[in-house]
Amino acid sequence: MAQKKERNVLLNIMKKYCPRCQRSPIFVQPFNIADPIAMPKKCSTCGQKFEPEPGFYFGAMFLSYIISSFFFLSIAAACILIWDWTVNQAFVLIIAFAIITYLWFLRISRSLWIHIVVGFDPDFKDLKENRSE
Repeated sequence: MAQKKERNVLLNIMKKYCPRCQRSPIFVQPFNIADPIAMPKKCSTCGQKFEPEPGFYFGAMFLSYIISSFFFLSIAAACILIWDWTVNQAFVLIIAFAIITYLWFLRISRSLWIHIVVGFDPDFKDLKENRSE
């Protein structure tokens, strides 16, 4: 299998792929609502640890807060300033959006955090190819 030589960071963050090899998902598939942030211990393709140290994803909490705040505040501002909604009406909409997007923001923030910390390695050693040798 040909290795990727170019890095598309935003696409890999959105797809939630390993930041090092960009091939394996960083969350357990299929999605389980009982454990929405279940992650394998390491990448099945390149061996990258997905939780390098305890509390590693603490910074992802701040990213999630920042991203969701801008998202929700822009919706509230549009509702209040453009469509002349009351603050209470805007908050009802915000709460509905928060319920719908909570797990998505949670997973995207974890994906973004590990992509910030772990760099792409175009010359990684594929564990699957090494096993067949």
